[in-house]
Amino acid sequence: MKEGFRLPLHLLAGMVLLLGAAAGFHAIAGAALGPGARLSAVDVGVAHWLHANAGEPLISMLLAFSHVHSTAGIAFMSLLLAWHLWRRRAHYWMLTLLLAVPPGMLLNVLLKHGYQRLRPSFAEPLLTLPTYSFPSGHALAATVFYGVLASYLWVRAQGAAQRTAVALGALLMVSLVAFSRLYLGVHYLSDVVAGVLEGLGWLAVCITAVSSLRRHRERRLP
Repeated sequence: MKEGFRLPLHLLAGMVLLLGAAAGFHAIAGAALGPGARLSAVDVGVAHWLHANAGEPLISMLLAFSHVHSTAGIAFMSLLLAWHLWRRRAHYWMLTLLLAVPPGMLLNVLLKHGYQRLRPSFAEPLLTLPTYSFPSGHALAATVFYGVLASYLWVRAQGAAQRTAVALGALLMVSLVAFSRLYLGVHYLSDVVAGVLEGLGWLAVCITAVSSLRRHRERRLP
């Protein structure tokens, strides 16, 4: 293959992440909601075990943590990060953030109404929500927000230790958000896994698109 026709590394990485996330999401949706619903028993079992063993102070702590990562909370944190990126003149990262978070959350709403899965049901629920369950909006929002933040910090990090800390920090925050939704009984396990995969796929689209835009403009500069 000629040099001019080689696929740029950032495009290749973005396509691999997007295709992997899409394949995983499709598999989870089929196993949890499709004919036979092989994951249904696992989902119900995990949900009822967590509900039966839930207690204070973990309930209050995770309820507060979950509220911080609500639509309003993610919007507020995104505005703070966008303001920081604007001040640092990191305009491409700010564009990535604005493409990843609000449209990603809108995509999640569309998918929820497409699948229309009801949330877990308990005699004495810890939290009740009127919206659909699959995929988890909290897991999606946390994935795209902390994904953009981690990517921004990753390229600015100095050395493997800092990059490892950035990756583990983002993984921890997304995992805590996902677990809080499970523990509070408003999502099944497959909901939060699908939300994370949805977020990773959308994040790949946004980062790859903005990276391609930046490279294209840099090539046109004299």
